[in-house]
Amino acid sequence: MPTLKHERSREYLADPLPPPATPAPGLPIFDKVASFNDAEHIRASGLYPYFRVISSAQDSEVTIGGRKVLMLGSNSYLGLTNHPKIKEAARAAVQKYGTGCAGSRFLNGTLEIHIELEQALARLLNKEAVLLYSTGFQVNLGVISTLVGKGEYVLADKADHASIVEGCLLSLGRFVRFAHKDMAALESRLQQIEPAAGKLIVVDGVFSMEGDIIQLPELCRLARQYGAAVMVDDAHAIGVVGENGAGTASHFGLTDQVQLIMGTFSKSLASLGGFIASDHRTIDYLKHHSRPLIFSASMSPANAAAALAALEIMRSEPERIARLWHNTARLKGGLVSMGFDLGLSETPILPVYCRNMTIAFKFCKRLEEEGVFVNPVVSPGVPPGEELIRVSLMATHTDAQIDFALDKFGKVGRELGLL
Repeated sequence: MPTLKHERSREYLADPLPPPATPAPGLPIFDKVASFNDAEHIRASGLYPYFRVISSAQDSEVTIGGRKVLMLGSNSYLGLTNHPKIKEAARAAVQKYGTGCAGSRFLNGTLEIHIELEQALARLLNKEAVLLYSTGFQVNLGVISTLVGKGEYVLADKADHASIVEGCLLSLGRFVRFAHKDMAALESRLQQIEPAAGKLIVVDGVFSMEGDIIQLPELCRLARQYGAAVMVDDAHAIGVVGENGAGTASHFGLTDQVQLIMGTFSKSLASLGGFIASDHRTIDYLKHHSRPLIFSASMSPANAAAALAALEIMRSEPERIARLWHNTARLKGGLVSMGFDLGLSETPILPVYCRNMTIAFKFCKRLEEEGVFVNPVVSPGVPPGEELIRVSLMATHTDAQIDFALDKFGKVGRELGLL
């Protein structure tokens, strides 16, 4: 017979749950919550494009609302997220290590597979050492805030990813921004900083919305001239550019002049997590000073195994990168020939400029109705007036799928007056 304690527990669990709490009236901290209605207005218009629920694997086609749509909004550039070898590697890691590490890398959360992945990345990037973080966002928070101290400076391109901006704001140094890819503006900022001060220039290698590539040779020249270190965020460059997909520094042959290379696993490498590559001493310093590393649970075994398997496939199947660029040329050529404005994109990220928020939302909605998934990007993702549809290619897209997408882009573009 159950004890009284168990009877009480069962009675408690049977009680109805209280209604959801609402922000207490009169508390100033919630004023912003009460006044936020932008999302409701877009939902009411039937154009809300966020948090769409996908009920299938992330592949060249996905299932939304019970119907197949062509995925042209994924960052899975090599098309590896549903690869059987990667899924098997993740299963094997769970079987051996369990589902999590229950602690940080600093204490009890470092596994053999973490070390193996770090060593594989160091070989790919031709750097002495690599350090894994649980997410790419954490890498930028942890590295920039740790290295840039009081009295020092961090300089960032105005189109840099939000995680770079947050890392800069978290540091104790002075945060200086320069116009997108404007090397004259960067030099002007460097000239205003005392020569002896510590300086770090942080840029995206491939810019995630514009699809263009930083002009790294000129940036490195300025860094040498003015005594600055260089950090390149290669989240959208690993698996896309460079020898064997090694990223932007490799693409330009400047690996020895880029002191810090950051990357993520959630794009080409079909997993979740991030890393920083540098020399042994810098990595050792970060291991013992980077708070987002020390005080966060470590990357899960399955994620580490998936990234390691993806690296091996990328190395052994170089035709994937070649196919990615074939697909990029086919779609880009078709969109440009129809008259769409793709800005200065140089990569598999193709921004289709609408320059109007409502048109961007309508474009996204109509394309999904026609069977094509894309992402609308509005402020703060891009400056007001630069609203766009972000299209991204995968190595696994077929010519037939690309031609299907071109037909639908043409149809909807004409409907909306963009062509």
